[in-house]
Amino acid sequence: MYDFTTLGAIVGLAIAIILIIRKVHPAYSLILGALLGGLIGGGGLLTTTNTMISGAQSMMSSVLRIMTSGILAGALIKTGSAQKIAETIVDKMGERLALAAIALATMIICAVGVFVDISVITVAPIALAIGKKAQLSKQSLLLAMIGGGKAGNIISPNPNTIAASEAFSVDLTSLMFKNIVPAIFALAVTILLSSLLSKKKNGLSVEAKDIETTDADLPGFISAVIGPLVVIVLLALRPIAGISIDPLIALPAGGLVCMACTGRIRQVVQISEFGLSKVVGVSILLIGTGTIAGIIKASALQYDVIALLEQFHMPAFVLAPLAGILMAGATASTTAGATIASQTFAPTLISAGVPALSAAAMIHAGATVVDSLPHGSFFHATGGSVNLTIKDRMALIPFEACVGLTSTIVSVILFLLIG
Repeated sequence: MYDFTTLGAIVGLAIAIILIIRKVHPAYSLILGALLGGLIGGGGLLTTTNTMISGAQSMMSSVLRIMTSGILAGALIKTGSAQKIAETIVDKMGERLALAAIALATMIICAVGVFVDISVITVAPIALAIGKKAQLSKQSLLLAMIGGGKAGNIISPNPNTIAASEAFSVDLTSLMFKNIVPAIFALAVTILLSSLLSKKKNGLSVEAKDIETTDADLPGFISAVIGPLVVIVLLALRPIAGISIDPLIALPAGGLVCMACTGRIRQVVQISEFGLSKVVGVSILLIGTGTIAGIIKASALQYDVIALLEQFHMPAFVLAPLAGILMAGATASTTAGATIASQTFAPTLISAGVPALSAAAMIHAGATVVDSLPHGSFFHATGGSVNLTIKDRMALIPFEACVGLTSTIVSVILFLLIG
């Protein structure tokens, strides 16, 4: 029934986490954790390596789509489209609704295909300038950006969404649409919590040295949004008109349209290379993730977890959000967490009668609860975007978890109500 013991899978994952914390590259950490976990789990060297290779191979379709998505991400960043979209939203909503504007801007940028950490880094200079003028603390500004990013991430064509849709064999667009309501609730909670945080007297104020200026000419708003709109339209053709356009085509097509509309099409090679540099890290991470996901999937872990749920008389669908939460927390990564949880528990959840689309949505939402722990890069990248110390950055984790937990709870409620 299985090739490895639960103990081996857990020990392998624990080894990977320890190595990541000790600053070993996450991909190598996961590969080594998978190897040791398989051997400890009683699989033998040949079985372990074959399972690792098989697990990595299962990631290839996701990796290919993610690599091509770099063209869109690179275009949005290098043409200034992402910054223009953010500035326009903040300007239109005004200083009084500054935190709501910052959260919404980050949500939209992430939702159209920019990675969540890059979305935060893109909006950060605008947020800091607004924050200094409106006298908002850096903690409240960062929470608004992170919460907005989390809301946008579960409705985006980003690596985590692609990985979950691949594992459950569901349409990417349908999975993005499935979590729209949870994303709206997450955005609302983000605005509420960041507003409350801004009223704390011990918040760190924005200083002049925190603010960066740019002399780059930004495109017009219409030119900036056409590329992302093309992606949305192409991906929406399947549920609307039955015409299937794979993300492999839709994402780079949107990037090329973005370059053309902003007058940067002649720089397609440079922008594409920049975009590739932004996705190569997560692509390599996914290959490493695939190795340990293969070991976990071939272990007794899923059967033991199901037995534990039954012992506590908990329904099978609880496994979906729980798996997303635990795996993302273990890897400190939405992408790795959603991938491992989906790869491991998709067959179990489907056989238990949970619809594939709902299960994928719940896992995906769950993967945003504790994905920003200190042993992951997101924690440090976002803290650095507003110059927060590690101590001050850690103080935001409970607030971020509340945002992710909100979208998870709403996703579960929607499953219970409509399946």
